[in-house]
Amino acid sequence: MPAPLTSSYDEIAGLYDAWWADWYLPAAMPALERLFFSHLEPSSRLLDLCCGSGHVTKELVSRGYCVTGIDNSAELIALARKRLPNTDLRVQDARYLTLDEPYDAALSTFDSLNHILNMRDLQRVFAAVHRALKPGGRFVFDMNLDEAYALDLRRWSVEIMDTSVGLVRGEFDRISKKARTELIWFLKNGANGCWQQHRSVVEQRCYPKSEILEALAVAGFESIKAIASADAGITSDLGYGRLFFVAHTA
Repeated sequence: MPAPLTSSYDEIAGLYDAWWADWYLPAAMPALERLFFSHLEPSSRLLDLCCGSGHVTKELVSRGYCVTGIDNSAELIALARKRLPNTDLRVQDARYLTLDEPYDAALSTFDSLNHILNMRDLQRVFAAVHRALKPGGRFVFDMNLDEAYALDLRRWSVEIMDTSVGLVRGEFDRISKKARTELIWFLKNGANGCWQQHRSVVEQRCYPKSEILEALAVAGFESIKAIASADAGITSDLGYGRLFFVAHTA
């Protein structure tokens, strides 16, 4: 049985929403157009898996898709609901999806599935998505490989605004293949001028391409492809060490 949901993003949801609002989607759009949008009818039922605060979800809704967004962070879903009050957004564990009707396609973006820290759980996610899709359903997602995490060199990135200060740094263990991102967020209280501190550590893990492909096949997917970001049309730094995967139900 799944444990009660907790998320390392809950404490710093506002920081995540502000820092990455306009970064991923513009850079990833060529790949999403080529691998996902161009294969779907405008009225398709879509599952946005690990939707966060709804940055990509908003694009899906604007294209006319019928979207359900899933994330295990209640705070990120709360932000997504403010952005998209008429969209079906749910707090759920990607390993144990509870959904009512099958979907035409599923999308998981921004290396969200790297947050799954062991292969057994990644296989559970793939199996849950497979069950959620109609026959002939399409599943597209991206994941980071070792190269992407090698850029995390323990250096702090800092953003200073009038009422908030955010600090982020990452590190990567090449032996365990695990990455840790430390986030510290200071928010100024308008009432008394004091600053409140929020801290979190977000963990990710990278997997060899061969293991990801095998796990998809074990879950029942067919016509599985792994596509380098450059081949998918990405020309920015976002593509470094990132693979896109496309898989279908029978």
